[in-house]
Amino acid sequence: MALLQISEPGMSAAPHQHRLAVGIDLGTTNSLIATVRSGMSTVLQDDFGHALLPSVVRYMPNGDIVVGHEAQAHQSEDPINTITSVKRFMGRSLNDISNKAHIPYRFVEGTDSTTTRSLQLQTRAGLKTPIEISAEILKALKARAEKSLGGELVGAVITVPAYFDDAQRQATKDAARLAGLNVLRLLNEPTAAAVAYGLDNAAEGTFVIYDLGGGTFDVSILRLSKGVFEVLATNGDAALGGDDFDHRIYCWVLDKVRETNANFSPLTEEDTRLLLTKARQAKEWLTDNFEAQIVCKLSNGTLVDVTLTASQLVEVTEHLVSKTLSPTRKAMRDAKLNLEDINGVVMVGGATRMPHIRHAVQEYFQQEPLTNLDPDKVVALGAAIQANILAGNKSDDDLLLLDVTPLSLGLETMGGLVEKVIHRNSTLPIARAQEFTTYKDGQTAMSVHVVQGERELVSDCRSLARFELRGIPPMAAGAARIRVTFTVDADGLLSVSAREQSTGIEANIAVKPSYGLTEDEITNMLKASFNSAEEDKKARMLAEARVNAGAIISSVSAALAVDGNLISATEVEAIEAEIKKLQALTTAEDATAINQAVDTLNHATEAFAAARMNASVSRALAGKNLDSINL
Repeated sequence: MALLQISEPGMSAAPHQHRLAVGIDLGTTNSLIATVRSGMSTVLQDDFGHALLPSVVRYMPNGDIVVGHEAQAHQSEDPINTITSVKRFMGRSLNDISNKAHIPYRFVEGTDSTTTRSLQLQTRAGLKTPIEISAEILKALKARAEKSLGGELVGAVITVPAYFDDAQRQATKDAARLAGLNVLRLLNEPTAAAVAYGLDNAAEGTFVIYDLGGGTFDVSILRLSKGVFEVLATNGDAALGGDDFDHRIYCWVLDKVRETNANFSPLTEEDTRLLLTKARQAKEWLTDNFEAQIVCKLSNGTLVDVTLTASQLVEVTEHLVSKTLSPTRKAMRDAKLNLEDINGVVMVGGATRMPHIRHAVQEYFQQEPLTNLDPDKVVALGAAIQANILAGNKSDDDLLLLDVTPLSLGLETMGGLVEKVIHRNSTLPIARAQEFTTYKDGQTAMSVHVVQGERELVSDCRSLARFELRGIPPMAAGAARIRVTFTVDADGLLSVSAREQSTGIEANIAVKPSYGLTEDEITNMLKASFNSAEEDKKARMLAEARVNAGAIISSVSAALAVDGNLISATEVEAIEAEIKKLQALTTAEDATAINQAVDTLNHATEAFAAARMNASVSRALAGKNLDSINL
């Protein structure tokens, strides 16, 4: 159903002036999409009233791709082809992933002739990158929004963990491009949460955003003042989240089972996914209960029946809670703040529902954390507010976001050392330049190696890109002046240029991390998507026509069984004949013919429908006089 745009008196009522923009929280466990309606940020729901879309993608045997609740329901029986928590693999190589033995996927390291590439997952649909899998989640959210809002989106603000590095951010943008989304901006998740809290609660002061999601942890310290959101410091762990709590419960369950089963055989991939699912369910149950029963039967016949108490959960995950407080302390030091300077602590992310997480945060900051906004939804709500502004829709709030870069950016210098050009927690967007020189007499070229990280050695940092500056005039070592400029945009994405000052010779590169897709790969995928768009549209129309036909056949047949006596035998035979025609067409590949047959059946049942209505009214009024009927 399309929405009408209603304007205030004196303003243009042209509906096209309100541009449809959304905020997307592309989460590890669940994803959401939100928009601004009538000045209020709201999360969009699917046809069944679900706001959360499980970030689960399943590649079906018939070639279909299923996303969300339906895919999640089959994750234990088909773990290889049902991908969960794919966000943890974004912008990562195989070497970046720990606990591979407990992840029920078949990883393949993609390579090309020059560099290590993104990992891939082997599925029945072929090798899939995390970027392609994430794109399916974004496509589902985009379809939900366009159906709900009744038009095409002009763009989206997509949130990312504040501690996502350049490779992970670029991978997120690539996924959005594959999904057909125009990215207005990548926004750090803690900043998005602050936007929602600042505008919805009119808050001002210095706030800590403690964001523990399914796969990542971020802590950001922001100063909110009259619509200005200034990030003072950020820290975190891109490999710490609710999934790690699930894994600890999973390991605890295995230990308990082995105590009573000395000959316990190795787990299958299906068993691993089943136990991880049971672990997650137990963790969520313990949010409001004192103990959780974990019961299931493994493929080798072993019956798992253990009880996990809330106190045991605290014990087995205590070190994970401590791992969140270490970055928190570092962020406080970076911001040069004391505990008494903090006006509030905002809890973000589904994992912050765990009582012992909230207790630890309350104990550290010596104040009760803020939980009045849904921790699952607050990031999407804030992103929607920013998207509405960036799309050009008028806002009563003068909102300025001053985000920061999470990790330092620099160059490799002689000896494999890192010279930092842009330091972490620098406000975005930013451009910084630094002069370098040649190392040898007569040197006419310079190799520029761009790295990201806090360590002093290049080997301990992430390599982002390499390029060469050629044509340097031959001079004595140290005489040339090479000015290298780093520019980081509002999305946290980097470009680097090098210029020899005396000649003006310049080289530059928009950093495209080696852990993303190549431009050719993205182009080919987009072409494949465009080429199959018409075919996909026809397939969707046919599927919808068949569903509609099945529904009307079922309802009319049921009505005839109950009230067929209300019409003549000839009329019944005519209706049944139309039902048979429609049933025969449902196996055909012609959506138009099916829809026409549906219309014919509808027309054939008009008299029957009227007779049923009359009979219903007669039954309702039987035995009553006019005075007894409430009009």
